[in-house]
Amino acid sequence: MDFWKNKNILVTGGKGFLGSHLVEKLRQRDCENIFVPLIEEYDLVDIKAIKRLYPDAKPDIVIHLAAVVGGIGANRENPGKFFYDNIMMGVQMMEQGRQFEIEKFVALGTVCAYPKFTPVPFKEENLWNGYPEETNAPYGLAKKMLLVQSRAYRQQYGFNAIYLILVNLYGPRDNFDPESSHVIPALIKKSYDAVKNKEDKIVIWGDGTPTREFLYVEDAAEAILLASERYNKSDPVNIGAGFEISIKHLAKLIAKLSGFQGRIICDKTKPNGQARRRLDTSKAEREFGFKAKTSFEVGLKKTIEWYRKDKGQG
Repeated sequence: MDFWKNKNILVTGGKGFLGSHLVEKLRQRDCENIFVPLIEEYDLVDIKAIKRLYPDAKPDIVIHLAAVVGGIGANRENPGKFFYDNIMMGVQMMEQGRQFEIEKFVALGTVCAYPKFTPVPFKEENLWNGYPEETNAPYGLAKKMLLVQSRAYRQQYGFNAIYLILVNLYGPRDNFDPESSHVIPALIKKSYDAVKNKEDKIVIWGDGTPTREFLYVEDAAEAILLASERYNKSDPVNIGAGFEISIKHLAKLIAKLSGFQGRIICDKTKPNGQARRRLDTSKAEREFGFKAKTSFEVGLKKTIEWYRKDKGQG
């Protein structure tokens, strides 16, 4: 717990979904000096804003969570923006952190960076064995460049940057906007809207066969803090829950927990995305003692309950 005392911590994206949970956990660890930049004051795509941010925050450690993210639909509509905004934010944040001589930079990667045909479970050493799945490759590759940068900076400058690869997250405070949300919040909203409007069906993208791995947001925040405390290498580390579920079974489970009893229709004109995704999470447990604690059904119930209360859906 003493690790965080008297340290200045800069958390980009600290008002967002993952960031808000991480900031809460920092406070539970007696961290008093947390700087969370607001986009209205610091547009992190703009180098001038970053050059203002570092002297304002005076960080010892930077946890870079800020990102432009979304589901398959949002990635297909905005490949250029997802690439440019994410790569510019990350590369400039790390470079200015190096110049500011901070103690540590924590960079977040994504499961989308893995090659399209990666053997399951995904192991860190397979990260470079092919091109990512096309629908979110620009986003995944932009985030992947932070790994290249962290390794290069450690080699040349002795800069302590670490790189964590996260699977899809879910939980309270997620983004439920149907235009940009990921699959779990999208399905929760569809199920509740169908119950509210007395509809007899919901539609999911693709044929329902792809599998995905999901990590509860509080577990993800804990993993990032454990890595910040204990891990000091540039080799990438997977952060996940170590299981997979098909989109069709996911839709059925969310429908059941949400009280929707109608039909689930697969729209096969929409893309499936990558066929399977599941991470090998053994390295995180070995290197810094992280293992996901929240069971999937418990996490989904908490997320649905939050949505019901916060969005007035029941």
